[in-house]
Amino acid sequence: MISGRCMCGDVTVEVAKLTDRMNACHCEMCRRWAGSAFVAVHGVAVDVTFSGPVKTIASSKWATRGWCDTCGSSLFYRINEDGSYGLAVGLFDNAAGKTLNIEYYVDQKPDGFTYMGDHKRMTEAETLAYFGISEGEMP
Repeated sequence: MISGRCMCGDVTVEVAKLTDRMNACHCEMCRRWAGSAFVAVHGVAVDVTFSGPVKTIASSKWATRGWCDTCGSSLFYRINEDGSYGLAVGLFDNAAGKTLNIEYYVDQKPDGFTYMGDHKRMTEAETLAYFGISEGEMP
């Protein structure tokens, strides 16, 4: 099991398995929610268990976001269709040992905000096509 926690420790998460994927999303919603890019590691719904005061909001037609109701730490976004999670890397020591492999919405990232390394970078159009989302589905 991989364990993590929010800033205050009131919310804990246990994950049986994480994918090797770690990504950063620069879309406006993620930047406003996380205060920067939202960087996440991915888990399957049946493998993720939260304990503590988790609050959620349906942030779009296709995703729900969660945070700690005590300290406000961003915890996750969950894809409504399949229940998979993008878990905030800050929950885990050393980002659960994952390395960044993709950035979404790079055409929306702030100037001067750059992640180093050799990984895939996708524009808004490329990101929407990758996930099969039409522009009208995003808030």
